[in-house]
Amino acid sequence: MGIAVAANGYAETTIADIVREAGVSRRTFYEHFATKSDCLLALYKAGSMRALSVLAEAVDPDQPWQTQVEPSLAAYLTYRSQAPALLRMLFVDIVGMGPEGLAARAEINREIARWIQAATHEEGKLPVSTDLAMTVIGGINELVLRAIQQGHSDDLTPLIAPLTQMVLAVAGYQRTSEA
Repeated sequence: MGIAVAANGYAETTIADIVREAGVSRRTFYEHFATKSDCLLALYKAGSMRALSVLAEAVDPDQPWQTQVEPSLAAYLTYRSQAPALLRMLFVDIVGMGPEGLAARAEINREIARWIQAATHEEGKLPVSTDLAMTVIGGINELVLRAIQQGHSDDLTPLIAPLTQMVLAVAGYQRTSEA
């Protein structure tokens, strides 16, 4: 699905394109997915959860969360850069699906927000609010989208420094202002 969408765009991709790239029959495709949209949604969810697990695996829970921001973002952005076509599909084409794609994106963003809240939790301090966690996600998404639009999806490492600064500022601000 990712290869076919990268080559043709989501709207122009056909089931024939998908099964050809996957090396399976139409029958096999339909045993797993009812529609092309279902296939894209499954790929979006799997790809997003894999990226979240890369992010989580880069965190050492025995270290302060503040020291984990830069290396975990570096791991995440490096991972995302490894498949530029998939990155475009996950960040751009999912939105083009309309309400279904937006709902899947919102579901994944809520999952990431919960992870951010847990990863930045400190004993005796208020957790990062859902709104601030979503603000972090929005900032990351916008900078990644800009990199995609500028043709830099194969190297997202220049985003590490500004995103690290953003996460520390947003999460740190809430903790000091409400503590």
